[in-house]
Parts: sequence; C-alpha cells; structure tokens
Amino acid sequence: MTHDPRPDVAVVDDDVAVLDSFKFMLEMAGFVVATYPSAIAYLQHQGMDPRCLILDQHMPEMTGLELTTRLRADGVTIPVLLVTSASSPAIVASATRMGIIRVLDKPPNAEELISFVNGCERPADRPPP
Repeated sequence: MTHDPRPDVAVVDDDVAVLDSFKFMLEMAGFVVATYPSAIAYLQHQGMDPRCLILDQHMPEMTGLELTTRLRADGVTIPVLLVTSASSPAIVASATRMGIIRVLDKPPNAEELISFVNGCERPADRPPP
C-alpha cells in the first residue's frame, strides 16, 4: 500500500494482482497511485484527496457500489470508475444513479484507465458540492 500524501488516484481492489497491474500501468503514465486491498482499508485512509477512485465492484465486506454510496452520503463527490468482472444492467443503473463516471469490464486496458484519470481534476480544482 502506498501512503503518498497526495496521490493522483486511489485504486481499491481485493485482488493483489489487479492492484499491482493498475498501479504499474498508471505509474508508467506518470501518476502517483495509492492502492487499497479493501473498501474498509480505503476508508481508514480517506483524507488523502486523490483526484479520482478506481473501484472493484465485487469485494468482500463492501462492494464498490456500497463504498460509493457511503462516500456520497458523506458528501464526497470524487469521480469514480467502477470495474467489474460481472457487469449487469442493474450495476450500471446503480452506478449511473450515484454519479459514477464509467463502468468498465475487467480487465480494462491502460488507455481506458489513463483516459479516466486524465479527465479528473484534483479536489482543490473541483467546485464544492
């Protein structure tokens, strides 16, 4: 897990290989990446203000949609990219209702990840909710 005080992106996934892969792809593109093996681990380090989140949908204890619901309830408007190995119309509809910018099938390619992060502004640059 990276503890950079100002990462560009936070990635939350319970699969260590996916975390390593996403981290590698994004760091090669010049981004600072913080990784978390669960939604709970992310919540414990939540004040680092990354410009965006990349969340796995299917994780034990708390899914990507559940984490987004919690963040939105707390007034956190950070851009979210949801990745899933089992997409469904219900997941996409729920994501859309929560303001999740994109839902991608696993594994997304590097261009999709980089494009998403490039399209997100740092928290200081975003207008307040």
